[in-house]
Amino acid sequence: MKYHRSTVNAVVHTLRLIFVDGIIADKAIGTVLKQNSKWGSRDRNFIAETCYEMVRWRRLIEESLSEEDDNSIGHYYKLFASWQIINGNGYPDWEEFNGIDKDKISENANRLILIRKFRESVPDWLDELGSNELGDTVWTRELSELNKTAKLVLRVNTLKISVEKLQQKLLTHKIETSRLEDYPTALITNKRQNYTALEEYKQGLFEIQDASSQLVAPFMKLEEGMTVIDACAGAGGKSLHIAAEMNNMGRIISMDLEDKKLIELNKRAARAAATIIKSRLITDKEVEQLKNTADRLLLDVPCSGLGVLKRKPYDKWKLSLEYINDKKKIQHKILSDYSQMLKPGGYLVYATCSILPSENQNQIETFLNNHKNEFEFIEDRKVLPSEGFDGFYMARIKKSFTS
Repeated sequence: MKYHRSTVNAVVHTLRLIFVDGIIADKAIGTVLKQNSKWGSRDRNFIAETCYEMVRWRRLIEESLSEEDDNSIGHYYKLFASWQIINGNGYPDWEEFNGIDKDKISENANRLILIRKFRESVPDWLDELGSNELGDTVWTRELSELNKTAKLVLRVNTLKISVEKLQQKLLTHKIETSRLEDYPTALITNKRQNYTALEEYKQGLFEIQDASSQLVAPFMKLEEGMTVIDACAGAGGKSLHIAAEMNNMGRIISMDLEDKKLIELNKRAARAAATIIKSRLITDKEVEQLKNTADRLLLDVPCSGLGVLKRKPYDKWKLSLEYINDKKKIQHKILSDYSQMLKPGGYLVYATCSILPSENQNQIETFLNNHKNEFEFIEDRKVLPSEGFDGFYMARIKKSFTS
């Protein structure tokens, strides 16, 4: 394999931005790629893919190198060489790579891959947590899946275009897509490129949304004319899907704690022509005013995000047990406080992108135990990464008419 100094330097610089300066991987990679207009698609792909893979396999790479991390630029060149050796590749004959012990790195890697936490590159605490909650067999399988590259999935905005017509439009860009069974508005493509730069995206004809996330809106059993509250809407991906499922007839109140997210939501709603969406900052006063008003209430709560590590491998290194425990407390409070916005006979859908029972079915069980005779469990769905897409959980519960 032929290496170019400028692209290897870019990889090393990007990794230091991520691991030393704490910049989010996507942002760090994007920043570096903008610095050299002479890089072609092959160079840019090499930089991006190498960085993402080295972030994903960080622990295996570092343990195989077996050298104390001093945050120096020299250390990150050695990590690059270690990754190439693990993959059976050579590395450049440059002074930056002097002193590399190829045989030692190979020997270490061969030993480490026999141990799950090293082979799958996760912290000790996370390996223990996953094993305790899911069992060794399931955790081993799902952890392996989470270290694979995520498929790229689009959601067709049926308020503006049919699935078939969007496929035809994408073919003009030499982008081939395929349908997914049981996902009526999803298109899958293996071509990696900046889809948000396409005119079809700017026109609001599609969104980038994983297939598992696309299960939530249909799971809500929506009908035209309903009042729907999306109480943890963020930038609005699911609100947009809800609007399409309702054929833009009814009322959607999309709420979040952060105004900047709602600003982005409003931009996306305008682009998608989802005119039934109205955004509001969520406050105790708003919750009280909306008491008993929602036919459908979506609580897509903050969570660990363990189900989406395929797309966000850096999260493995920023998560902590304390962080996850804090999220569980928030989930419990959101369920307890926001559920009052649901009208009698309405459905509440609780959703996470986690695969941990303690964030999912255990939260629902606790909520139902605390609200006996007020809510009735209807059904839930657990989606594991081994099914091909993000790990997800959703539960639908009904509010009693007598509560």
